[in-house]
Amino acid sequence: MISLPSFYFMPPNHRRCLSCRKVAPKEEFLRVVRLYPSHEISIDTGMGRSAYLCPNPNCVQAAQKKGRLSRALKATVPSEIYQHLLQQKQGEVQATQPELY
Repeated sequence: MISLPSFYFMPPNHRRCLSCRKVAPKEEFLRVVRLYPSHEISIDTGMGRSAYLCPNPNCVQAAQKKGRLSRALKATVPSEIYQHLLQQKQGEVQATQPELY
């Protein structure tokens, strides 16, 4: 049996940013979801395939430029999603239900 070093495993409830690869508790990230079964894209709500980004504008812009979010979600991500992510402030909790795209 092969044993892997401990740095291969993340602590529970931690996620990795698509752009900068930073590992942190999932509450620190913006979550983008491709909803199942409708395949619509949503921010922070719903069940389906998820991807996480830092609330840092540089991470969001890099993900858009390199198509990382689309690749991770296996769906086309509209530019409105990126604009909404750039407008969100770090640590801001969204009070209203986000729009589906």
